[in-house]
Amino acid sequence: MLVPITRQKFEQLIPLLATGPQYAYFWGKFPNVLKRLLISVLAVVGALILKAFGSWLDGIGLLIGIIGALYWLWGPVFWATLRNIEIRRYQYSGFWRGRVLDVFVTEELIGTEESVNNRGELVIAENRERRLNLEVGDETGFTSQLQVPLRRLHKGISRGQVAEMLLLSYQPDLESIAKTTDIYIPSLNLWVSDYPYLQRDTFVQVSRQLGKSGEGASPTKRRVNPKRRRR
Repeated sequence: MLVPITRQKFEQLIPLLATGPQYAYFWGKFPNVLKRLLISVLAVVGALILKAFGSWLDGIGLLIGIIGALYWLWGPVFWATLRNIEIRRYQYSGFWRGRVLDVFVTEELIGTEESVNNRGELVIAENRERRLNLEVGDETGFTSQLQVPLRRLHKGISRGQVAEMLLLSYQPDLESIAKTTDIYIPSLNLWVSDYPYLQRDTFVQVSRQLGKSGEGASPTKRRVNPKRRRR
């Protein structure tokens, strides 16, 4: 089932400014915070250097210093907002409801580390991560696959469960799908995603309003971008 939604509703689902979960995503772990702190320190140093060139640069130096000093705090808002701007370029969207077709776990290579052992030999260590692969589809033949880091809460997902998400397109009839968002599984009240695109409370409201009635559902078979897997 695919129900086109208005641009106004789309902008409620994916607001321009960063949401709380998006801020948390870009806040990251300790190394990410440390990197932002380093940038903030460098910005303050740069402001002090500008101030040393003369009083006419005091105002500029002060502004750079204040903004830079707080980069560790506002940086996640900036990067999340940029990501929202990127996805909001799609002009048309629709609420989609289908089912889980397949769910399986794979081990993916996410990076390598080089080191030298006691004998002076180069040793390459592979960093691998277990990932959940979730394939969803509907009666029209539309399918989409999402890959995310495996979490304990994913263990309840199984084939046949209802799955919902937002489909994005450049075409008003939504015949060709360019991008998909987070996947919501109502029976588990569970979200499957790497990046939290959607305003989730609002999406659940849309699900209750449109998902049960099925009004406006499109019977058109849709084409999805070949690069369906998102990391």
